[in-house]
Amino acid sequence: MSEIVLTKDNFESEVMNSDKPVLIDFWASWCGPCRMLAPVIAEIAEEHPEIKVGKVNVDEQEELSDRFFVDSIPLVVLIKGGKTVDSFIGFKQKSYIENMLK
Repeated sequence: MSEIVLTKDNFESEVMNSDKPVLIDFWASWCGPCRMLAPVIAEIAEEHPEIKVGKVNVDEQEELSDRFFVDSIPLVVLIKGGKTVDSFIGFKQKSYIENMLK
């Protein structure tokens, strides 16, 4: 499954009302670690159909950034059943993220 661009308009339906866990990548185009993490997140989206993977551009979605108190990026958040169950800041290896999904 490909990554979903999350906005304040689709966040409730795609994330909070999702029947699958949702991995969200908060990122910005000017952020070096975000650019390093992007291909890892894309691989996870393709290889793990049991989850949804969403991306939030913090420069375009200030409301969502505020909702998650984003002050450092990349911030990756795992949501299950509408609740945050895990998160991390910065670049992590694919294996770290896959362990987080278990």
